[in-house]
Amino acid sequence: MTIAVTAATGHLGALTLAALKARGAAPVALARSPAKVSGGFEARAFDYNAPDPAALTGVDVLILISSNDFNDRAGQHKRAIAAAKAAGVGRIVYTSVLKGPASPMTLLAADHIATEAALHEAGVPFTIQRNGWYSENLTGSLGAALEHGAVIGAAGEGRLATAARADYAEAAAVVALDGAHAGKVYELAGDQAFTMAEFAAEVAKQSGKPVAFVNMTEADYAKALEGFGLPAAFAATLAQSDATSGSAAALYDDSGALSRLIGRPTTPIAETIRAALG
Repeated sequence: MTIAVTAATGHLGALTLAALKARGAAPVALARSPAKVSGGFEARAFDYNAPDPAALTGVDVLILISSNDFNDRAGQHKRAIAAAKAAGVGRIVYTSVLKGPASPMTLLAADHIATEAALHEAGVPFTIQRNGWYSENLTGSLGAALEHGAVIGAAGEGRLATAARADYAEAAAVVALDGAHAGKVYELAGDQAFTMAEFAAEVAKQSGKPVAFVNMTEADYAKALEGFGLPAAFAATLAQSDATSGSAAALYDDSGALSRLIGRPTTPIAETIRAALG
């Protein structure tokens, strides 16, 4: 069975390739710049803006990792799905968003909802992997948190059930390798939930420096993110995602589906913090 992974040079794509390789598979890496693919994988050119069905020749399962282009992400995904259908791909595994159409993160979820609808319309067998928040989304800015002694956000007392990217990558490998997952939709999140105040306390504990969580309104948090150089639309998306994680449990799930898929507990946030702090 031939499995191909899109966005192969991105964080999740590279981890998914590694997870497949660890399970004895020889996946095909799809990337806009194939020369940048590392790890000895067969690499083919695949651009979300103009995907060539020829790049999917012989592919049985396509792991479609969501694009990071917020300008036309749904359009890119639809073109990739059309290319997969034209190439005769047997199944598509798509990395969607936790809760799918029911997500209160309307700005972030809209493209994923449109993509899920496109999968249903295409008629190609699929598996939808609705990923929760990546722990690295939080630890990626620890440098600033340590510098200023604060983690800022709009989540309030909301609980986030995050997991490491490697956990989600492992799940993608598992569902791609077994046809029994066809037609399934999985809500995936970490085993352990925490508040942002608890996150900040763990950062303080491990770093030995004072760090506290500063809760803000959604509007103020969006302005702060813009001040860090983020485009206004993207800042608004992140701020709404953060706010709804508190007000509507947008990033919480206690089904345990992720740990069952990968056959082990998900990576604790403390471990991801430790890795980020070096």
